[in-house]
Amino acid sequence: MSYRYGEYRDGPDPLAPPYDVRSALDRMGDAILSGSNPAHALRDLLKEGLPGAQNRRGLDDLLREVRRRRRELRERGRLDGTLERARALLDKAIGQERAELFPDPSDEARLREAELAALPDDTASAIRELGDYRWRSAAARQTFEELRDLLRGEVLDSQFRGMRQALANPDPAAMERVREMMSDLNDMLDRDARGEHTQADFDNFMSKYGDMFPESPRNLEELVDTLARRAAATQRLLASLTPAQREELGRLIEQTLAQARLDEQMRRLGESLYARRPDLAWNTPERLSGDEPMGMSDAVSALDELADLTQLEAALRQDYPGARMDDIDEAAIRRALGRAAVDDLRALRQVERELEQQGYLLRRRGKLELTPKAVRRLGETALRRVFASLESGRRGDHDQVDAGSAGELTGSSRPWRFGDEQPIDVVRTVINGVRRGGSTGAVTLSVDDFEVAETERRTAAAVCLLVDLSYSMALRGTWAAAKQTAMALQALVASKFPQDSVQIIGFSNYARVLQPDELAGLEWDMVQGTNLHHALLIAGRHLDRHPDFEPVVLVVTDGEPTAHLRRNGSAAFEWPPTQETLELTLAEVDKMTRRRATLNVFMLADDERLKDFVNEVGRRNGGRVFSPGADRLGEYVVSDFLRARRTR
Repeated sequence: MSYRYGEYRDGPDPLAPPYDVRSALDRMGDAILSGSNPAHALRDLLKEGLPGAQNRRGLDDLLREVRRRRRELRERGRLDGTLERARALLDKAIGQERAELFPDPSDEARLREAELAALPDDTASAIRELGDYRWRSAAARQTFEELRDLLRGEVLDSQFRGMRQALANPDPAAMERVREMMSDLNDMLDRDARGEHTQADFDNFMSKYGDMFPESPRNLEELVDTLARRAAATQRLLASLTPAQREELGRLIEQTLAQARLDEQMRRLGESLYARRPDLAWNTPERLSGDEPMGMSDAVSALDELADLTQLEAALRQDYPGARMDDIDEAAIRRALGRAAVDDLRALRQVERELEQQGYLLRRRGKLELTPKAVRRLGETALRRVFASLESGRRGDHDQVDAGSAGELTGSSRPWRFGDEQPIDVVRTVINGVRRGGSTGAVTLSVDDFEVAETERRTAAAVCLLVDLSYSMALRGTWAAAKQTAMALQALVASKFPQDSVQIIGFSNYARVLQPDELAGLEWDMVQGTNLHHALLIAGRHLDRHPDFEPVVLVVTDGEPTAHLRRNGSAAFEWPPTQETLELTLAEVDKMTRRRATLNVFMLADDERLKDFVNEVGRRNGGRVFSPGADRLGEYVVSDFLRARRTR
């Protein structure tokens, strides 16, 4: 037995490693940390594709292929090819007949010549006039029959793809079989409209006429979809011609169907298809710019494919509300771009599903959100970015010589408590197990036996980060940096200082507490107002709930206060800010000072009024004022937080 080995071509490589969804989340994180929301970040990921072992094309690559295919179709040829071909065959038949009549000196020959000369100028009327003409020339008669066969094949093939092959045999029995098929098809559609159709009826229909449907539909719905799309394309073909061409081709179609005794059946079919698929573009004109004339059947196929590509392009753009990967029709992708594109699409869909199944994404009320698991990972990424720009010497701890929960080892130990992160004292733990269980046999440890090495204590801090969410932050391009800074600080406190209590407060016309799991999807508020007064009120409550914690208050803003909270809970906004707004805000600053909380302000705009305000805050509170660029905001905030914690 011999074996041959080669590249696997029937779909995706079954041995290729699966795409790492954590890498997908990290790539989404780049966009999220730059200010995007999860839905837009996922859309951008799917548009770019999946590099790496699988190297899958993204939606943008597929979209470019679809647009290239549309250009090719539009440049393929003209839509009036059937009219041109019919006119040429008609002129040829008339010329052959005149050549036969010319040598004949009889009056009959002259009458026939006069009859030919009096034919109407338009092709449809001339063909109708010649329907009963008794041709003298056998060659002309054959050419005229060729013209009729052409029209019959083109008209029927425009409705039923592949009908030209079915009618290639001029046997009248073939035409009779077409009539039977049309009658049975209309009867089946009528039964379905009454709710009496079954799959067995369809299977019997296909067993008799399956050779006339190369698409091999599996059920009546698929057959209706195929026929309706071609019928709609035929109507678009007529709508795309000039009025004169439209009238001429319309009459040719009517005459051809009447001659074949299919006019009534085709009318019934057209009405049924339109009733079932009114959503199709039935009368939308298209413009093809090629020079090569196309037959009616080929033109209908081109217009049908163009309609497919137009819908596919809209689905691939994913720029409409509620867009999902499931909206993209796999069958349309296969028809337009082939099997490889279907594999790429399935890989993209799998990434979206895996992100949800593995607990990184969830959909809540139709909105895509990151889970706490994903937010933690993105917070760690934001923190790594910040620390990458900090000098290693500036990452020190902040210790105090009281016995407690972290820092340098003191040499003593204590029983383990839930939540402890200190190293296990192995020797004392084993000794406890031996004392409890005796010295014979294996030592079995219980939870009560564990002891941890005691370390120097670190102080606990109540941390408040006040982040400006006003519209001006987006206009100045500083919103993404503020968002990334908030995530980095949250991740730093959660991982390195779990004993601290952190609260992140966003403020625009009002202020609100931001939960850790909503930071990644957070967006700026498209409202006017910088209500630092309300934000300081909320921060003060947080500090008051932790009276034994060291207070740390950081403010990130790009503008002076322009709003304050009234006694009834409503917000007052004025620009320029009123004296009342400034006085109420500075009153909260004074309260922070009495709480021994230092306010450090990170100023993201070079505005004189803002400078005057923050300088007054520094004079009253003793805090510091920073003016970092947006690209260094995270570094400034995190390093200042670490400095403040070390000094305490």
